[in-house]
Amino acid sequence: MPRILAIDYGQKRTGIAVTDEMQIIASGLTTIPSATTIDFLRDYFAKENVEKVLIGEPKQMNGDPSQSAEIITAFVKKFNSFFPHMPVVRVDERFTSKMAFQTMIDSGLNKNQRKNKALLDEISATIMLQDYLR
Repeated sequence: MPRILAIDYGQKRTGIAVTDEMQIIASGLTTIPSATTIDFLRDYFAKENVEKVLIGEPKQMNGDPSQSAEIITAFVKKFNSFFPHMPVVRVDERFTSKMAFQTMIDSGLNKNQRKNKALLDEISATIMLQDYLR
């Protein structure tokens, strides 16, 4: 069975999470510089069987697009031009950063470890993917 991959795309960093082959468990894969996302995905898709990609859709509390929506919409267009046959599912990413930060606290990470923005992005992508699997 192919995997599902989730992308928490940001201006500087992109968190990536993936399911196991049975699509039961979501795990953080990595965080990469956003400028390298297409190259990373090209390599990953060549090695792994991926069924679809989830990309976060940033929204404000009232449901309107957030200020970062333009950046992510541009990325989605670029993604579709490089991978036209890969299905993309947009998922609401409200609260994922706050939930990721709380996960870091609950995991016992100290204050310095919680400042790791790369880990925060990877956990956010994992939370998006877990929510989708439910």
